[in-house]
Amino acid sequence: MIPVSTLAGKHVAVVGLGGSGLPTAHALQAAGAAVVGWDDGEGARGKAQAAGIAIENLERADWSGFAALVLAPGVPLTHPAPHWSVLRAREAGVAITGDVDLFFQERAAHCPQAPVLAITGTNGKSTTTALAAHAMQAMGVDTAMGGNIGVPVLELPMPQPHRHYVIECSSYQIDLSAHLAPTVGVHLNLSEDHLARHGTMENYSAIKKRLVAAADHAVVGVDDLLSARMADELARDGHSVSRISAAHTVHDGVYAVGSSIWLARDGAQDELFDVGGVASLKGEHNAQNVCAVVAALLKLGMDPTELGDAIRSFPGLAHRMEPVTTYRRISFVNDSKATNADAAARALGSYDRIYWIAGGQAKSDGIDSLNGFFAQIVKTYLVGDAQDRFAATLEGNVPYVRAETVERAVAMAADDALTDGLESACVLLSPACASWDQFTSFEARGDAFKRAVHTFVEEHRAR
Repeated sequence: MIPVSTLAGKHVAVVGLGGSGLPTAHALQAAGAAVVGWDDGEGARGKAQAAGIAIENLERADWSGFAALVLAPGVPLTHPAPHWSVLRAREAGVAITGDVDLFFQERAAHCPQAPVLAITGTNGKSTTTALAAHAMQAMGVDTAMGGNIGVPVLELPMPQPHRHYVIECSSYQIDLSAHLAPTVGVHLNLSEDHLARHGTMENYSAIKKRLVAAADHAVVGVDDLLSARMADELARDGHSVSRISAAHTVHDGVYAVGSSIWLARDGAQDELFDVGGVASLKGEHNAQNVCAVVAALLKLGMDPTELGDAIRSFPGLAHRMEPVTTYRRISFVNDSKATNADAAARALGSYDRIYWIAGGQAKSDGIDSLNGFFAQIVKTYLVGDAQDRFAATLEGNVPYVRAETVERAVAMAADDALTDGLESACVLLSPACASWDQFTSFEARGDAFKRAVHTFVEEHRAR
């Protein structure tokens, strides 16, 4: 744990007591802050109270004595409307912050030389974060990984000069952070997502840009127009920038030619290594992730001769193009983390003869942009709230059925794949949707898919 000494002895409100909010409250208490918590959910309040957090209805509280409001990332700061706690804090002149912001304040106060690699982007940030941490650990570097992936950032070990932090940062977390100062900041890509929270693509892009603009060195993907523009703006403003691409060469940075990774530096173009044949790094999107890790780790002083072996040993990330099993020429792949169309495109482009499970709580972009992959889809199995919307897009283009649930979709898709008798096929969960209509998280959805796959295979073998 990283006790939040910068608020020691202060009266602090914490709103949102879920996955990161509760650890944040404990980190504040550990340094002597007087913490009062609130969550709009009764269950979260009860859990926090049982864990020793004082609960008070802050909507009716006197805010004049609070030094800070620590807001959980999932609580709206601006859109679609500020949460009532945000309005109360602003009325009282109370600073609003978040867990990532507190992490950077603690690092600045106690060990500013501790290297921090902070990673954001619409898609690929979890894989890139996990890959960077894995590669550093494989090279013997003391590495702590957390943030929007796995361990909440304030539950990581205390900053030390030799300890490297790899932090995944969501746009929600960046929006709550006024003290960002990573050693290397990575921005991978931008596509339409989270607009209900940020309002416009321009605002969403500006929030992402804050992370790399605050870094000593910026690594920026240039395979989409908004991100390429971001890299140009940063360079124009005097920032140190490495560009990365999985689609074309760059003059100063890292790029991929197929599965081969190249370094462009000082006018030279050098092939570093190849990730061909590494199942966990399949696809163009993973080539971009590898390029980001290489560019970032070189800036952190890692030995380029060790990078290839360290990266190639990456086992993959759960719920992101995760192989579950293969049964009678059918591969079952869990890509539950694909919560928007752009993320789903990365999986659809990596497999042939797909029995596609899609749907959930639709985001604003829908699946119209995926029509270039329809020829690879044998049939689609729709689940969740988005069934009618997705059916309208698929009508006349791809055979589909309303399966309602993930469990039914797995059984139907697997039966169809076996009956069709194709030489090889893939039953792919890549929903292009959020999970919140039927599940508490994309992890819970992916786990349900994996259970359903194992149940189907076991029952089929027993016949």
